[in-house]
Amino acid sequence: MKTYPKKRIEIMVEAPLMNRVISILDENETGGYTVLPALAGRGKDGSWHRDGLVGRVGSVVQIVVILDETRADDLLDKIFQLVSCQIGIVTVSDVQVVRPENF
Repeated sequence: MKTYPKKRIEIMVEAPLMNRVISILDENETGGYTVLPALAGRGKDGSWHRDGLVGRVGSVVQIVVILDETRADDLLDKIFQLVSCQIGIVTVSDVQVVRPENF
C-alpha cells in the first residue's frame, strides 16, 4: 500500500483557549482537526486530574491536526504566538497517511 508523508501537530491547552486555537486552524483552512479531552497527566508541576474541576477552567484538551508538510511551519508560527504566553504544549511528528486527499 502506498503511503504519503504528512505532519501531525498536537496542541495541548487549557479548555478555555480551545476556541482560539480552532479559530486559527479555521482561518488557515486546515483540512481537519480533532479535539480530545485530557483526563489526567503529569507535567513539570506534578500530577493533575480532571476529577473535581468545576467548569472548563483548569481542564485540558488536546487538538490533533494532520496536514501537508508545506503548510506546517506557517501554522506552527501562529499557534506558537498564541500558546507561548499560556499553559500549553505543542508537538510535531512525521506521519504517513494512506488517503492524502483528506489532508
